[in-house]
Amino acid sequence: MERAKERGTTIEGIRDVVETGEPIRGKRNRLGKFKVYVFGRLRNGRRYEEKRVEVYFVDDGNELVTVTVYVFYGKWE
Repeated sequence: MERAKERGTTIEGIRDVVETGEPIRGKRNRLGKFKVYVFGRLRNGRRYEEKRVEVYFVDDGNELVTVTVYVFYGKWE
């Protein structure tokens, strides 16, 4: 969870992406979803309008296990 926080998201943000995000293709039979959020703040000294959070996970039948989370900053249409 520490790495996700460093990248700019939270456990609540990860849940939101998994529950309401758009599907994307993951590697090695992993499932993935993404969601773009309005950001409009500074990050590392630079202002970004949006952030895109991508969550890759596996479904073991009983629960979803998050494999990795990526956060990108920029502008998407």
